[in-house]
Amino acid sequence: METMTVERVIAAPIDDVFAWLTTTTNYTRSPLVLRCRLARRGEGAPYGVGAVRSHLWAIGWLRERITRYEPPYVTEYAVERSFPPSRHELGRMTFTEVEGGTLVNWTTRAEMSAPLIGPFLTRHLAPRMITGSFRSILDAADKALAQPRPRMTNSQGADA
Repeated sequence: METMTVERVIAAPIDDVFAWLTTTTNYTRSPLVLRCRLARRGEGAPYGVGAVRSHLWAIGWLRERITRYEPPYVTEYAVERSFPPSRHELGRMTFTEVEGGTLVNWTTRAEMSAPLIGPFLTRHLAPRMITGSFRSILDAADKALAQPRPRMTNSQGADA
């Protein structure tokens, strides 16, 4: 079992970042995500506890169930089925307000279930593929949400 974590500060308010990243249909703004859909609504919110999401990424297909949903600070999920087959213990995103925006910490703990080559894939290939996919989605969120920084002009005391 490998634990994989990606962190990124997104220059936007915590409520906006949480809403964008828990609405997984937004993930298709990443070139590594081909299709995402909400297969079943959650309790109290579309992507709340009990929601079922179906994702087709460049690295495979996942069916996930939301197990924890505490806006705007944390969401957790479990991968119920996947192709290629994997075993999954944890999926968690945490959101923390920081200077300049929102710190997102995305962690998953999983292993590939393929006979014979599963341990090799789990240690060497899967971590790069999974963290690369997470980074790509966080890049898309940053691009969609980042607040434009005002450009300083000569009258403000800096070069334009």
